[in-house]
Amino acid sequence: MTTALRRLRNYIDGEFRDAADGRTTEVVNPATGEAYATAPLSGAADVDAAMAAAEAAFPAWRDLVPAERQKVLLKIADRFEERAEELIAAESENCGKPIALVRSEEIPPMVDQIRFFAGAARMLEGRSAGEYMEGFTSIIRREPVGVCAQVAPWNYPMMMAVWKFAPALAAGNTVVIKPSDTTPASTVLIADIIGSVLDELGHSRGVFNVICGDRETGRLMVEHKVPAMASITGSVRAGMQVAESASKDLKRVHLELGGKAPVVVFEDTDIAKAVEDITVAGYFNAGQDCTAATRVLVQDSIHDEFVAALAKAASETKTGAVDDEDVLYGPLNNANQLKQVKGFIERLPAHAKIEAGGEQVGEKGYFFAPTVVSGLKQGDEIVQQEVFGPVITVQSFSDEKQAVEWANGVEYALASSVWTKDHGRAMRMSKSLDFGCVWINTHIPLVAEMPHGGFKKSGYGKDLSSYGFEDYTRIKHVMTSLDG
Repeated sequence: MTTALRRLRNYIDGEFRDAADGRTTEVVNPATGEAYATAPLSGAADVDAAMAAAEAAFPAWRDLVPAERQKVLLKIADRFEERAEELIAAESENCGKPIALVRSEEIPPMVDQIRFFAGAARMLEGRSAGEYMEGFTSIIRREPVGVCAQVAPWNYPMMMAVWKFAPALAAGNTVVIKPSDTTPASTVLIADIIGSVLDELGHSRGVFNVICGDRETGRLMVEHKVPAMASITGSVRAGMQVAESASKDLKRVHLELGGKAPVVVFEDTDIAKAVEDITVAGYFNAGQDCTAATRVLVQDSIHDEFVAALAKAASETKTGAVDDEDVLYGPLNNANQLKQVKGFIERLPAHAKIEAGGEQVGEKGYFFAPTVVSGLKQGDEIVQQEVFGPVITVQSFSDEKQAVEWANGVEYALASSVWTKDHGRAMRMSKSLDFGCVWINTHIPLVAEMPHGGFKKSGYGKDLSSYGFEDYTRIKHVMTSLDG
């Protein structure tokens, strides 16, 4: 006997629907490697329907006073808390994530982020009205951009959906969002939650729509004539394709792409504390995080001691089943990602040394051991390219100048950290590091009030914070004659 697969469906204009042509794709639980559901493989007809729903709902949603949009978002946050166990179960099955960590590390910040943007809806700021030409008064209006086409990734499908829909809805936009084809379950559940809130408060359910599908579905969304903005969190390649597609009709684009965060550890650092924090920041979520602490640069005087301590910490770090409360991370998200991580290890140069891990673990699923690789050079593939797995690389540097050069010497520029007791050095490094975020003596904490976003091939635009909120608005100048 075979177990019947659960059927996930698109959410368009308040209705759960199959793809118009009936096509589906299987959804696999990465902890088992087995399919547990099917999801629509949406095509042009589905994209058209979702965009039409969002477009029809936009005028009424745009014209609501901010307090009304705030009320909706606060109710959504409340409902996330009420249905937390459903969301946790969906995300754990989606990604193979440890249940306890989804409960403690994802639900609370998501709820907080929705509530932050609920407040931000009522705090749009701009220059005050004034007379900049004699006889005329100028006013600045901030307005929503319109329908937003949003594509979320598979590493944090639930949280990244929040990062996208919350600021967009708060600013008065309507949304069509596509989860990754490997992780649609939690986003479909979010649609049920948001749809019910919109219905209860008397608003069109077309304000929020979910369509499942693959890269082709995403391309159809971005190239569609209705959206005024396309937002994607994903790979550099995907971001470039979105930017190119959006350029055909000059859509606004918001891109949060890859990362290769340098972790610069100076000789005056508390090694034990640094290793403890870097281990968590490097292996959490199986290293599948654009800001993960996976590229460590250590001053040569403490290199050997640091590597030994890090290798020991890696060997003591657990990966495993979703119900094991002692594990730090679960599996890689899919078979292709496991193959990619293995490939980096298999192609290591002769001068590299695997200090810990380096292999797949378990008889089923896509688990990979916590890994430390030392002896690397700046030009090595594993140093330059994003592994997106539980692999921490270590390089040795001689002085501050070399640390800055090597830290900045990659195509990515999302996040970084500096570890030192020297305040002046920390300030110099924070100025010199060419990354959108610099942590000092920590790595990876995020708060809703502060922006998240990078430079160079890590993309442009900000998530979270008032800056992320403003990205979903446009500016209009209104000038009126004082002569009446």
